[in-house]
Amino acid sequence: MKIIWLGHGSFRIETGDAVLLLDPWFTGNPMLPEDQHEAAITGATHILLTHAHFDHAADVLDLSKKLNIPIVGQFDLMSYWGEAKGVETIGFNKGGTVDLAGAKVSMVNAEHSSTLAGPDGPRAGGSEAGFMIQAEGKTLYCSGDTDIMADMEWMGDYYKPDIGILSAGGYFTMDMDKVAYAAKRYFDFKTLIPAHYRTFPLLEQSAEKLVAALPGVDVIEPEVMQPIEV
Repeated sequence: MKIIWLGHGSFRIETGDAVLLLDPWFTGNPMLPEDQHEAAITGATHILLTHAHFDHAADVLDLSKKLNIPIVGQFDLMSYWGEAKGVETIGFNKGGTVDLAGAKVSMVNAEHSSTLAGPDGPRAGGSEAGFMIQAEGKTLYCSGDTDIMADMEWMGDYYKPDIGILSAGGYFTMDMDKVAYAAKRYFDFKTLIPAHYRTFPLLEQSAEKLVAALPGVDVIEPEVMQPIEV
């Protein structure tokens, strides 16, 4: 399995026949140079969307049409986009699992918000979620934007993820201290990749505290477009 950071909360996950774009945000993303956009999407088979905020969803409709691949996410938003925007979608819900070219993706809870920009202000865009991705004998937990949740206890016990991509920038999500707390209390990660940080000055800029707090975990600070093999 290869995990490639595209900046902010965006990732490219390559496993078997599946190439999953997780929350691919390109327009306005200061971390991903424009000359890297094409390489980031080449060969993608599915788009995974955790929620509707612009820094996760702004490009997914255009990418779905350009690449002729489905957007996979929460049922209500996928149903709306499928009907109103003419894109292929796979809509499911928390507790459900879909098979994406051999990668089994389960939707789990997150604690955040999910809105789309509308002419009269924000409007509901389904609900926020995270994903457990099971492939190659491994389980990867992608938290999406979230705070610590009591749900992490059963999620860690049931799915037993060995790899984590957790939002850790603070302000809008957990910060490094909270991610360290959640990792120690609820999970037994072998590898942990912080996300949703370094993008803007108000977010945390380093994962040094996370590395120090989890000496038994391989905490990897990702670099844009540099594959992490797990």
